[in-house]
Amino acid sequence: MDKAAFSMAMLRMLSGSLELIAALVMLRLNDVQKALAVNSMLALVGPLILISTTTIGLVGLADKLSPSKFVWILAGVGCLLIGILRK
Repeated sequence: MDKAAFSMAMLRMLSGSLELIAALVMLRLNDVQKALAVNSMLALVGPLILISTTTIGLVGLADKLSPSKFVWILAGVGCLLIGILRK
């Protein structure tokens, strides 16, 4: 099994578990303001997971990518982050 793919999958499973736990916490709190605070914390986790999984994937592919493709991938990830983080 490829270590990079396994690590990426584990991070995504962790992220999904955090999402489910947060949803249960929101239901348990039963308050819009508190649920919004929990949701805001998740907004910080999402981009971190995206950056981490992408970094692991790029490191795993680094020896197989040409420098120009690597630049295009980084530009695409940058555009994603700008789109996610800009309000």
